[in-house]
Amino acid sequence: MELILLRHGRTAVNLDNRYNGRTDDPLCEEGLREARAAKANPDISLVYVSPLKRARQTAEICFPNAEQVVVDGLREMDFGDFEGKTAREMENDPVYRAWVDGGCVDACPNGESIPSFAKRAMTAFDWAVRDAAERRLGRVGVTAHGGVIMAVMYGYSHTDVSYFDWYVENCSGFRLTIDGTAWPQKPGFASYELLGKHVDSKTVTGKEMHD
Repeated sequence: MELILLRHGRTAVNLDNRYNGRTDDPLCEEGLREARAAKANPDISLVYVSPLKRARQTAEICFPNAEQVVVDGLREMDFGDFEGKTAREMENDPVYRAWVDGGCVDACPNGESIPSFAKRAMTAFDWAVRDAAERRLGRVGVTAHGGVIMAVMYGYSHTDVSYFDWYVENCSGFRLTIDGTAWPQKPGFASYELLGKHVDSKTVTGKEMHD
């Protein structure tokens, strides 16, 4: 099975560099242009999507002939009290500074931690792979968020690449090859290929981690 794992296009909140997790904002004009410029996959008949508008709109453009199967667990990480704010706005907030100094791993106040979020995203992706295998699909899509892609690639690539090193730009992602029959016993990728642009992890950790 070939699976196209794609991050959504940009939103106005992305352009402002605000933490954007649970906020259900649509693509902005730049995000629409990014999605239209990305390679479309008209031959894919089914795409698993986050319930958030920015992911569903991107899927409509990049997988124009696909039925969308909404998977709630593919939502982005919930940044809690940091949601909708910029790093600059919180630079003197001791709670935010402690979170950043801890590697952004612990739970955001009233939000998620990376471990709990990653478990949720990986479980949702695992369900999508099993469902696609049961449907006997040769090619499928998954359209979600930067954090979801990091969690999935970190959890299922079986490499020593760190979580943040899997971050990609908007409308970028990975082409994955998966053995659907082997997946239930040993989840993992037979191969993977970067689609679009990768982002240096140094720009992602701490103040720049937002979707």
